[in-house]
Amino acid sequence: MTDEFQPDDLNAAARAAWDANAEAWDARMRDEGNDFQRLLVTPAAARLLRVLPGERVLDVACGNGIFSRHLARLGARVVACDFSAALIERARARTLEHVDRVDYRIVDATDSAQLLALGAGAYDAAVCNMALMDMAAIDPLCVALAQLLKPGGRFVFSVMHPCFNTNGATFLGEWEDRDGVPVITLSVRVTQYLNLRPARGLALAEQPVPHYYFHRPLHALLGTAFRAGFVLDGLEECAFGPELAEPHRLLNWTNYQDIPPVLVCRLRPAGMP
Repeated sequence: MTDEFQPDDLNAAARAAWDANAEAWDARMRDEGNDFQRLLVTPAAARLLRVLPGERVLDVACGNGIFSRHLARLGARVVACDFSAALIERARARTLEHVDRVDYRIVDATDSAQLLALGAGAYDAAVCNMALMDMAAIDPLCVALAQLLKPGGRFVFSVMHPCFNTNGATFLGEWEDRDGVPVITLSVRVTQYLNLRPARGLALAEQPVPHYYFHRPLHALLGTAFRAGFVLDGLEECAFGPELAEPHRLLNWTNYQDIPPVLVCRLRPAGMP
């Protein structure tokens, strides 16, 4: 099964949307990101990546550089790329410490030639946080990473959970009188999973224009990596804790402690320890 979604036209539209949203995105995410980034994505990705000081790490689709700066603080040497020139401009502006450890570049992760120009066998690890579902094609990235990583390297990615957090899912809240006690039950209704088509949506309420989502079921998402020669050897499904519940924002992910909105995976080349 291929994951191609008429990539040329949609990839251009996706880039245009992120260029248009870059200023609003940067203003909202700032240096450390929102709750999703700070509490779910960054900790889980860091645990699975296990970066060591001095390692060279490729941060794909880096946005405004939140995780790139985190890696630099851990002592890594980072090459960080994104296809949006506007986001790279903001990432550079926000990187005020460890400037010598982060090299920002404009690279389209759906273009294998641009990726391979970053240097075959040059990276101890690679990471792509919350962006694979924004890419019209992920085959070029997986194939390129098999060549960009050093022997024994690892690739960590995070995405909106393909089973629960896509444009095929809907938040539900049900109220009932249970023996005189009002009870509210929250759930996620999934009406489509296997054949989701590209759809536009909002990651942030304040972003100027919706951007494209390219949600993939697990067999398509991981199958692309498996075909490129990777095996899965680490996985976390991340949800918010009860201490973060927000009763005044009922249909919000912070209130769904038993349903994970984020999936984080670690891949390694087959046959490597």
